[in-house]
Amino acid sequence: MKCFISILLIAAIASANAQTVKNNLVVMGKVDSVHSKILNEKRKVWIYLPAGADDSLFARKRYPVVYLLDGDGHFASVTGMIQQLSEVNGNSICPGMIVVAIPNTNRTRDLTPTNTLLDPQGKKTDDFKDSGGGEKFTEFIQKELMPHIDSAYSTAPYKILIGHSFGGLMVVNTLVNHPDMFNAYVAIDPSMWWDGKKLLNQTREVLKQKKYYGKSLFLAIANTMPMGMDTMKVRTDTSGVTAHIRSILLLKDVLKSNSADGLNFAYKYYGDDNHGSVPLIAEYDALHFLFKFYGLPNDFIPRLMDPLSKIDPAAEIEAHYASVSKQMGYKVSPPEDQINQMGYYFMGSKQFERAFAMFSLNIRNYPESFNVYDSMGDCYGTKGDKDNAIIYYNKALKLRKNPETIEKLNKLMAKK
Repeated sequence: MKCFISILLIAAIASANAQTVKNNLVVMGKVDSVHSKILNEKRKVWIYLPAGADDSLFARKRYPVVYLLDGDGHFASVTGMIQQLSEVNGNSICPGMIVVAIPNTNRTRDLTPTNTLLDPQGKKTDDFKDSGGGEKFTEFIQKELMPHIDSAYSTAPYKILIGHSFGGLMVVNTLVNHPDMFNAYVAIDPSMWWDGKKLLNQTREVLKQKKYYGKSLFLAIANTMPMGMDTMKVRTDTSGVTAHIRSILLLKDVLKSNSADGLNFAYKYYGDDNHGSVPLIAEYDALHFLFKFYGLPNDFIPRLMDPLSKIDPAAEIEAHYASVSKQMGYKVSPPEDQINQMGYYFMGSKQFERAFAMFSLNIRNYPESFNVYDSMGDCYGTKGDKDNAIIYYNKALKLRKNPETIEKLNKLMAKK
C-alpha cells in the first residue's frame, strides 16, 4: 500500500515519529508495572515502543529489548537516540528497540552486588547499610520482569543491559555472573571500587575461565581525576579521590588482556566529560559499537537512486540481512515498511524490474501481510497489467478487507 510516492527515497524510507500527542502533550512512552514476589514490592517500569509497534498497516514486528537501569534518569536520552538512529535516518544505524526503563525504589540496595559500609576512600558510612541486594534484583529482572515483557510486548530474543555508576557496577556483575541473560552490555563509568574492588578481582578470575563468544561489552570511562592528572599519572596515585577512575582503568586492563575469552569488547575514555555528563555521549557511542554491522553500506542509497547503476537491490539487501541475522542470533528480515517504500520509489520512477524485485522480497518475508500483495497489485496496475493487479488485490483481500484495496479492485473490474 502506497504512502509517500512523490518524496525522495531518503525521506520515504524513514518511519513515523514514535512519539504521540495526547491532549496537547507529547507522550514518549507509558508506565507498566510488575508485582515482585522476589523483592516484595510493586515495581513500575517505563516502556518505550518504536513507531511501527502500533502500525496496523504492516506485519507485526519483533523488537530487541533494552533494559535500562536508573531508568527514570536515562529514559529520555536513550529512547531519543534509538528513535533517531533507527527511524529518522534513510539508513538505520540500529534497529528499532523496545526500552524497559527501571526506576529506583532503593538504589543502593538494588544496584550493589555485595554489602559494605566502605566508601571509595575506605571510610565507613551508614549510607550503604542497605547495600548488597543486587543478586536479588537481578533475579527479579530475570524471573519476573523479563517474562512479563516478553508476554506483553512483541519482543525479539536480543537483549541489552545499560547502566551508569552503580548501574554500571551491576552491568559488570551481570556479565560476570549471569552472562546469558543479555546479548550486549553497556557499563558507563561503573563503580568498580565497590567493596574493596571485590567484583573487579572476581572479574579478573572469571574471564580466565569463561568464554563470551556472541557477547558484547562497551565500557565508558569519564574524567573524574583532579586537575593536573592524566590517565597515566592517576594509576600510581593512592588517594581515595582517584579510587573510582583507577578501578575502571584496571577493569579495562583486565578486559583487554583476556581477548581469548571471545568477548566483543570496546572502551572509550571521555576526557571532556565528568561522571554526571558522560552517559549521554556514551550511550550514543555504545549503540554505534553494538550495531556496527546493522546499517546498509553508506554508498547503498546513492547507488540505489542511480538508474544507471548495476545494483540488484533485493539481492544486496537479502545478503546484508542474512549477515545481520547471524550477528544477532535470530532471523532479522528487512523492514517491510522500508522495502515497501523502496518499491514505490522505483515504481514512481518507472524502474519496474527493481520495483517488482522489492515487492517480491516483501512477499517472501511477510507472506501473512495483506500490504505486500496490495503493493504488488499497485505495481502491476501502474504498469498496465490489469489481470495480475486483480490477482494480487484479491490475495490482499483474503487476508484483510481493506476499503482502499476494495475500491482499487472495483475500479479495475469495472474497466474490464
